[in-house]
Amino acid sequence: MKFDFSARAHTLMSSPLLSIRTQTRRGSLISLAEELPAEELFPLSLLAEAASTVISEDAQALQYGDPEGYGPLRDWLAGEWLKKQGVHVPVDGVLLTTGSQQAVDLLARVYIDPGDRVLVENPTSPGILQALRMQGAEIVPVKSDRDGLLPEDLRLQLESHRPKALFAAPSFSNPSGILWSVERRRAVLELCTAHQVLIVEDDSYGDLSFRRSNGKSERYPSLYALEDAGDDGHVLYIGSFSKTVAPALRTGWAAGNRELIMVMAAAKGMADWQSSSLNQRLLYHLLHATSFSLREHIKLLNREYDTRLKLMVELLKRAAWNGCSYDAPSGGMFLWVSLPDGLDSLILLKNSLRKGVAFLPGTLCTPDGSGSGYVRLNFSHPGRDELLLGMNLMGEAIKEFTARS
Repeated sequence: MKFDFSARAHTLMSSPLLSIRTQTRRGSLISLAEELPAEELFPLSLLAEAASTVISEDAQALQYGDPEGYGPLRDWLAGEWLKKQGVHVPVDGVLLTTGSQQAVDLLARVYIDPGDRVLVENPTSPGILQALRMQGAEIVPVKSDRDGLLPEDLRLQLESHRPKALFAAPSFSNPSGILWSVERRRAVLELCTAHQVLIVEDDSYGDLSFRRSNGKSERYPSLYALEDAGDDGHVLYIGSFSKTVAPALRTGWAAGNRELIMVMAAAKGMADWQSSSLNQRLLYHLLHATSFSLREHIKLLNREYDTRLKLMVELLKRAAWNGCSYDAPSGGMFLWVSLPDGLDSLILLKNSLRKGVAFLPGTLCTPDGSGSGYVRLNFSHPGRDELLLGMNLMGEAIKEFTARS
């Protein structure tokens, strides 16, 4: 049978992202491309303990649950974890989702109509771009620098396009790793509030902060925390346990205006009824009834990721990478690298794949497909030996290209 897919489905099937993900599943390929944490740091024994207890003692863990998510985990999230980060939200303002990507997708489904204009950082997450394209949004990029979105350009886009929403990740954004300054956060919040524009704030990487100039464990306030307006606010706050505990738990959240959360929960009921009740109960048990400390675990991740980033930066100083430039982030999972003049990231990817290493080309991180002179490198997933080999193989691919030009 010949299938007549929708026009929006073709945007997914034609994306190079699908091909990259398929190829990186090959066991012999070193991937610097994906958004993966280090699996050797997963709390395996404690997760096994939690899973055994939950399954043996609570049959409800295998039953249908509420679309909004497991109540005790929502209570803990709103009453303890988020509150300590300055995010004050009632329990009925929290929706548990299948990772942060589903939170983005649900919001796009219930809030964005075909033709609606939506602002994004440039570059931005490929997942956000895909979700918005599936809804037929007109995506408008906003310029930024090392401190975040440029207020003057944001003002121009707000006045010119009258957008429905702004999608942003102020803390170690994917792919650039930028950490917005507090001053820039306030400016963006003020502008969007004045223009009555919803801000969808993805804070999935915010806890992965491992270099602080003042030596303190300081975490910049989220846009949601800065506004602190409850149901009258303009921010939907999104996060996930995928980057800090384990992706396979598939537990993320959206927190914000109760009406917005209610409509997103209704859409979730149509999509999958609920995220895994078993996974949510397992996570809750891990956090409450074992020796696991999420804050100490995050410190462990940050120490190791800082080491891997430093290794990647040192490898970028080798001769094969001459002509590349970058700003090393102070957290997150990615390094955004500018390639030598004339080197296209898609061409480099083909050569790199033949050598056994993958990365994400910059074209997948921009609304208009520009960014061909950039690559996104993940430093959190590959072990140190893999990182060394992968960077050397990429360096060889770059050197071969520059030798021919």
